[in-house]
Amino acid sequence: MNTDCLNGKEIPEPRENSLFSGHGHAEFILKSAYDRDCLAHSWLITGPKGIGKATLAYRFARYILSNERRDDSNNSFPEFFKENTLQDDQLSVLGEGPLYISPAESVFKRIASGGHADFMSVERSINEKNGKLRTEIVVDDVRSIGSFFNLTAGEGGWRIVIIDCADEMNLNAANAVLKVLEEPPARSLLLLISHNPGQLLGTIRSRCRNLSLQPLKRESVISIVKDWQFDIDEVSIETLVTIADGSPGRALAFAGNGGIDIFHDFMSLIEMLPKLDVESLHIFSGRYGKPGSEVAFRTISELIRWWLARMIIVKGKGNSSYVILTEHEKNFFNKFGDVVSLDRWFELWEKINHLIDKTEQINLDRKQVVFNIFLALESSVQS
Repeated sequence: MNTDCLNGKEIPEPRENSLFSGHGHAEFILKSAYDRDCLAHSWLITGPKGIGKATLAYRFARYILSNERRDDSNNSFPEFFKENTLQDDQLSVLGEGPLYISPAESVFKRIASGGHADFMSVERSINEKNGKLRTEIVVDDVRSIGSFFNLTAGEGGWRIVIIDCADEMNLNAANAVLKVLEEPPARSLLLLISHNPGQLLGTIRSRCRNLSLQPLKRESVISIVKDWQFDIDEVSIETLVTIADGSPGRALAFAGNGGIDIFHDFMSLIEMLPKLDVESLHIFSGRYGKPGSEVAFRTISELIRWWLARMIIVKGKGNSSYVILTEHEKNFFNKFGDVVSLDRWFELWEKINHLIDKTEQINLDRKQVVFNIFLALESSVQS
């Protein structure tokens, strides 16, 4: 179970999550391919982080390994789906979904616990030398996929592997997976999760059927956030949903990491521009850059990247109709919309992203990094 906790409720990992919303179209594509016995041996499930890709993969694995045919498994799309009269958000409220398996079922429990003989998941592993989680999926993590697929299915059906996420594979691991994709055994299924498929080897992408998931509609994200954050006020929900950009996972992670308070602290500094208060900046940098505050630093880093991307979009489009701006952002653009050019926003984006990436790679002083980021912002709006 995920250690993140919202209002006393633990957020389930995808392998333990029976809830799913907003991607009815993708569910029917997978279900139809399986029911028609024309299932591709490898699928690349793509889309922004936190929108349900891994949850969908586990739902599909459970559906196949359940060895059952539900009453609606008639080897064809339902007529209403053929006619394309319903959207994903409408499909998601038709019931528990076409791939739903009850958490009470044995196959659900065994996959959740890692105890199903015909299922294997691949994620970043613990480095035995230092006891820390690796930053990438290494070849040892994927080496056993080939032998796993070549075993006879323990329950006479399929053998399934999920890689979450494929973007994290280093080159050696990616090449090892490629060998499996080149000669897939019969009744083997490889599901690769990818937030950024462009980072994968082209040869891997070409050997997978792509299933692209889109960000959820604002109303769907609000509904999911309210389900988990039952005592949060409406203003905070709006803030979370705005930051989420269609990703409920992002909204919930942000809330669980104290993101609402971080957002308000961040915007308080932004509103001081064009001249920052040095003492306030020191307090802010110390709070989110001090030793032991890795989660807070990652949260503020993600928030800064998100905010800069929105500034570029709004500036590039010439108006704010492409994003829903917070009152803080509206005030900022009223003050500086004509001051900072689009080229300058891109320069700032590259500089700050490079600085944040270097911080993680070579362990720079986080407090100084946060301080320097805001000095760069100050310099941009003054020029």
